[in-house]
Amino acid sequence: MRILIIEDDLEQQRELKQLLNSSSYEVVIARDFSNLLEEVMEVMPNLILLDINLPMISGEVFLRELRRTIDVPVIMLTSKNNESDEVLSMSYGADDYITKPYNPTILLLRIEAILKRLQQTSDFLTVDKMQIFPDRGLIKCEEKEVLLTKNEMLILKLLVQNRGKIVSREAIMDDLWNSYEFVDDNTLTVNISRLRAKLQEIGYEDVIQTRKKQGYILL
Repeated sequence: MRILIIEDDLEQQRELKQLLNSSSYEVVIARDFSNLLEEVMEVMPNLILLDINLPMISGEVFLRELRRTIDVPVIMLTSKNNESDEVLSMSYGADDYITKPYNPTILLLRIEAILKRLQQTSDFLTVDKMQIFPDRGLIKCEEKEVLLTKNEMLILKLLVQNRGKIVSREAIMDDLWNSYEFVDDNTLTVNISRLRAKLQEIGYEDVIQTRKKQGYILL
């Protein structure tokens, strides 16, 4: 999962990046505060950590602008312990709000909760610039798209939900069985090969790697 940090304090940037990297999140730090919306569209993050006090635009004003364009989860960060700021931020569309100095564990739990809820309720999932539409059996990246079979989609969803972690062949087969899809060891190998080929068609080559005697991992 990719998280965009919009924070002008260099020390806060460093601490947040280190914390998120240690939890296996991909982290991008916003650099151009005069063109934040363009930066968001280029990065296409799964979640944004947004400071309320920015050098060229207030976080609340930017959030309102952002919500007119894209519906990405946002957690507001502020050094103010002011209830009115929280109410205003939430009214502009923030998904959560945390006051500095924040508890690292609590921040990670809130991020995890939002991303998990998003995966459960969204019509599509995102991985970098790829969009996954489970109900349509479709994956897209920019102008390229390809259709997946039911088994291929179930495998991809499981790997996405555990991105950066090894998923055993047994766990994948159990997931398919729970979805009433018969699959044996040979069938799984074929499905993985076909899924890799289809991901390559839209520019995602070698993103599913085999870990010998362990399983598969989505990078």
